Amino acid sequence: MTGHAPASSMSHSDRVLPTGRLLLCGALIVTLSMGIRHGFGLWLQPITSAHGWSRETYSIALAIQNLVWGASGPLIGWWADRQGALKVIWTGGLLYALGLVGMALAASPLAFTLATGLTIGLAQACSTYSVIYGVLGRHISPDKRSMAMGITGAAGSFGQFLMVPLASWLIQHLGWSLALLALATSALLMLPVAFGLHDRPQTAQPASGEAHELSSSQALRHAFSHRGYLLLMAGYFVCGFQLAFIGIHLPSYLRDIQLPPDSATTALALIGLFNVIGTYATGALGQRWRKSWILSAIYALRALAIAMFVIVPASAWSVAIFASVMGALWLSTVPPTNAIVAQLMGVRHLSMLGGLVFFSHQIGSFTGVWLGGDLYDLSGSYMPVWWLAAALGVVAALLNLPVREDHVRSQPHQLFPRRT
Repeated sequence: MTGHAPASSMSHSDRVLPTGRLLLCGALIVTLSMGIRHGFGLWLQPITSAHGWSRETYSIALAIQNLVWGASGPLIGWWADRQGALKVIWTGGLLYALGLVGMALAASPLAFTLATGLTIGLAQACSTYSVIYGVLGRHISPDKRSMAMGITGAAGSFGQFLMVPLASWLIQHLGWSLALLALATSALLMLPVAFGLHDRPQTAQPASGEAHELSSSQALRHAFSHRGYLLLMAGYFVCGFQLAFIGIHLPSYLRDIQLPPDSATTALALIGLFNVIGTYATGALGQRWRKSWILSAIYALRALAIAMFVIVPASAWSVAIFASVMGALWLSTVPPTNAIVAQLMGVRHLSMLGGLVFFSHQIGSFTGVWLGGDLYDLSGSYMPVWWLAAALGVVAALLNLPVREDHVRSQPHQLFPRRT
């Protein structure tokens, strides 16, 4: 006799959190975490001008942030899968506030990189999609999971739409350093909201047909032997490259081509607004259509949008149209990607395995942010990176087409069949 109560004796409330609470609290945390980082491009020129740094210095710090976020994601996901989301999100909120303070006060490139790159990178790993979607995956059935992820992502995207104008207003009225301190205070709001996601992963019940008894090492072995999982990782690299390059360098690019200063704020706000539509739509479509085909369409449309943007003469209207289209395609990859991971691998280790896929995304983010700044300093132009981003979109579209969405089986030995 083990002394543990059988699963059947546990109350339903011990195992499953209310869906409404999950969606609300998850959306609020994503709003704060992603909303703050969505406006980091607005600080590039103020900070580099104030300190006399090159754009590559700022870009390297943001590139390291993306890399740290991705590299720490699987380990933090493993922690969330074992201990639940509460402690992880609390850690993220505290680190976010600390990093923003350090970003405001840093007087050297090294200090700036430690605050912006290392500290905020760890904070984002603790407070964004891998952790939040892990909770959703454990408590929402497969027939509703893609929609739930889409709703949470869409609500968080609306927060990004609100946060960019707020960040711009803070910079204009308080100065760039005090604006960062104000955002540090807002990051602390994650702490009370995290109580709404306080789950017990060990008691979560797997949906019918999903693996539950796999150890972490077995889950990792299965993931890295699965062709579809590896193709998702490769495609997600492109997603990170495109989003990070555009998010950080678009404001400076628009200033370089002599568009009005408010063009960048308008563009980032439109990306956030249309992101709401795109994220919700792909979550809903993922309940009906093959999710890998949805991903292929997203990447192909991104490639077309980027190519048209650099071909058509720049104007306020062309920027607004590009931002709106890219916004609809911005985080629309997140619900189908995470839903496919849950479908392929089960939900028991979803935060860890989703974090691994996201690591590939963040390697792409590192490359996009760094290469944008480096090539600009070398050539004085962003154009080579724009065309590279378009070409990679075509590659990602092709990579996602063959991904199958077969459900995992229930027994560990079935996941590792004996070879003859």
